[in-house]
Amino acid sequence: MATRPGPLTEWPWQWMGSFKYLVLAPAALHTAHRVLTKGWGDIDPAYATMLPALLLRMIHNQIWISLSRHQTARRKHIIVDRSLDFDQVDRESSWDDQIIFNGLFFYMAYIAVPNVSHMPLWRTEGAIITALLHIGPVEFLYYWFHRALHHHFLYSRYHSHHHASIVTEPITSVIHPFAEHVVYFLLFSIPTMTPIFTGCGSVLAVVLYITYIDFMNNMGHCNFELVPKWIFQVFPPLKYLMYTPSFHSLHHTQFRTNYSLFMPFYDYIYKTMDNSTDELYERTLKGTEETPDLVHLTHMTTLKSSYHLRVGIASIASKPSDNPVWYMWIIWPMAWLSMVFAWVYGSSAFVVESIKLKKFKMQTWSIPRYNFHYGLIWERESINSLIEKAILDADARGVRVLSLGLLNQAKQLNRSGELFTQKYPKLRVRLVDGSGLATAVVLKSIPLDTKQVFLCGSSSKVAYATAIALCERGVQVIMNEKKEYDTLKSRVPESSTVYLKFTSDEIPQVWIGDIIDDKQQRRAPNGTIFIPTSQFPLKKTRKDCTYLSSPAMKIPETMQNVHTCENWLPRRVMSAWRIAGIIHGLEDWNMHECGDDMMDIEKVWLAAIKNGFIPLSKA
Repeated sequence: MATRPGPLTEWPWQWMGSFKYLVLAPAALHTAHRVLTKGWGDIDPAYATMLPALLLRMIHNQIWISLSRHQTARRKHIIVDRSLDFDQVDRESSWDDQIIFNGLFFYMAYIAVPNVSHMPLWRTEGAIITALLHIGPVEFLYYWFHRALHHHFLYSRYHSHHHASIVTEPITSVIHPFAEHVVYFLLFSIPTMTPIFTGCGSVLAVVLYITYIDFMNNMGHCNFELVPKWIFQVFPPLKYLMYTPSFHSLHHTQFRTNYSLFMPFYDYIYKTMDNSTDELYERTLKGTEETPDLVHLTHMTTLKSSYHLRVGIASIASKPSDNPVWYMWIIWPMAWLSMVFAWVYGSSAFVVESIKLKKFKMQTWSIPRYNFHYGLIWERESINSLIEKAILDADARGVRVLSLGLLNQAKQLNRSGELFTQKYPKLRVRLVDGSGLATAVVLKSIPLDTKQVFLCGSSSKVAYATAIALCERGVQVIMNEKKEYDTLKSRVPESSTVYLKFTSDEIPQVWIGDIIDDKQQRRAPNGTIFIPTSQFPLKKTRKDCTYLSSPAMKIPETMQNVHTCENWLPRRVMSAWRIAGIIHGLEDWNMHECGDDMMDIEKVWLAAIKNGFIPLSKA
C-alpha cells in the first residue's frame, strides 16, 4: 500500500480474496456456450488464443520467480544483497491481478472491436508497426509518466507502493496500485490496438508483444545479472535499446535515476542515467563465489512440497505447508511431473535458500527425493550417495557445519550420519543431527509439575534421550511395548531404572513419541498433552487434547532473508534440528553430533537462548 493511498488504489475485486478469478467466469461461460452451440469450427484464432495466452503468462512469470529465487540463493550474481521479508511476499501475492485485468480487456475488446475476430495468425507489417510504436511513443511516454510518478504528490499516493520493495523479485514488476496499472495498460494498448484498428493486426503480434513486456519486466526485477557482455560487444548500440537487471535495480535503490521502461536511451538523452550503472553491471555479471558457514541438508516431503520450496510458488512457500490452497488440484499434475523429473534426473542436492544471522551465512540444500523414497529399501544406497556427495561438496567448499534435516539422518539409512564420519575420518565439515537441542526442546515442553510421562512406542535417538533425562530427574516414564522397554532399560543409568516402568494399566496425561497413530491417541485420557519427538508433526485426531509442535524455536529478529516457512512450521520458526547446526557454527564447536554422540542437552539449550532463539511457549 502507498504511504498515502490515492483514489483507485485497490483493485476492484480485492474484496473477493482468493475467489477473484470468478470475475472471468462470464467469459469462460460464454466460451463454453459458444463451443456447445456452434462447435469448435466457429472459434477464430483470436478467440482461441485468449485463455491459453493467460495461462502461458502465469507459467512464464512463475518460471522467472523460480529462476530468480534459485540464483539469488546461490548468490554469485546477486545485485542487491539485502533482506527479503514476509511483508513483501504478502504485498506481492497479488501479482496475478494484472493478468485477470488483461484477460477481461481481451474479452471486451473481442466483443467491441470487429477487427479482432478477423485477425489472422500473423501479419508482418502489423508486427513492425507494433515494434515501432513501442520504441517511439511508448518508451517516450512511459519515461515522462515514470518521472511524474516520482513527484512527491503521485509518489506518496501511488508509486511508493511499488518502491516499497527495495530488493526486487520478478513479480515486483507488476505490483502497482490499480490506477497506475490502468495507465500502463492504456500505454501498452497503443502498439497492440493501433495495428488492429488499421486492419493489419495479428494474433501472434499481440501475444509476442505481451510476452516481450513480461520478459523484460521480469528480467529487470530478477535481482541477479544474467545479460552476457558479448551481446553489447557484438552490437554496441544495444545498450541504448535494452536495459539490464542491474540498470533497473539502481532505480529501486537510488530512486531518482534510470527511469526508462526497457530502452535506456531516454535516460542518456535527459541525463538521468545513474553513473554507477556500468560498474554495477560489470561487477555483478562477474560475480563472486560465496561460501556459507552452514549448510542445512533437507529434502522434499510430499508432492505438494515442491511448490513449498523457496524456489516454488511464493504465496504457498510463505505459509505453513498444511495451509489449504484451493487451486492445488489444478496444479497437482505438475507436482507429479516434478517428482518424476527429480527422481530420474536429480543427481545432486540443489540450493533453495540463503539466509544470514549477523555475519553468519547459511544455505539450505535439498536432496531431490521425497519422503516415500526414504521408505524404499532399494533407494537407500542412492539417497546415501546423494547425501555423501553433498557432504563432500560442502567440505571442499570450506563449509564449517552441515546439519542433517528430516530423514537424511534416519537411523536405518546412515545411523544419524555416523556412516559418513566413519568413512571419511578427516572431514573438516562438522556433521550435526541436532538431537541434543531437539531433546532439550522436548524436555522444556513438558509441564514442570509432571510426575509421569507415557513414551509411546518410540526408538529414535531423541525419544530415548528424552526418556533417560526424565528418569534421571525422577519423572516416571511408562511404556507398554516390551521390546522397546527392554532396549531403553539397558541404556538408563542403573540408579534411575526405578523410574522406568512397563505397564498397560497406567496411562498418564503427558505423551511423548515419534509416531502416535489414531488408535493410540484414542486410548489417551481427556486433556492429554501430545508432544512429538520427531521432526514430523502428529496427526491431530482429538479435539479434547493438546498437540504441541514438533521440536522448534522462534528465530531471532536479526535473522535476515527469511520469507518462507519451514515445512509445516509457522513463520519465523525453525526446527530444533536445523537450529542445532546454527548453534554449532555460532559457538564454533569442533565435534560431530551423529551416531550415538549427542551434545550436552543443557549446554546446547543455553547456547540457543544466548544466541536469540526463543521457545515457542514464550514466543
